Amino acid sequence: MANKTMGEIISTRRHELGMTQKDLADLLNITDKAVSKWERDVAYPDTGTIPKLAEILGVSVDELMGAKATQTPGHRGAGYLFDLILKAIPLAMGVAVTVTAILGELDLVSGFVMLGIGWICVGIYLLKKN
Repeated sequence: MANKTMGEIISTRRHELGMTQKDLADLLNITDKAVSKWERDVAYPDTGTIPKLAEILGVSVDELMGAKATQTPGHRGAGYLFDLILKAIPLAMGVAVTVTAILGELDLVSGFVMLGIGWICVGIYLLKKN
């Protein structure tokens, strides 16, 4: 069961034991909605519940805790955010140079500084990808 998520382990063992979510919930003094969330990997049992849950399901705590991790939907991590920023800054700098040039407010030093910042971000992004 090591390749399953905690929710998959709970669901599989519960079905193997012929229990409903309500049956399991009653044994743990919780709601069946909590069991449903666990099985869908939306939420996880609190640490005080895990030993009793493992005992009821006939699995070890280590097996239950050693389940594969699931990524939270909608959360892509800091790496994704960093990459997004490294791609957005050059675009922002390019737009800033273009707009200030059109408005006649661009001086040579500011233009090169903004373009330099953009190119540095592009370089970091490319180095990070390799």
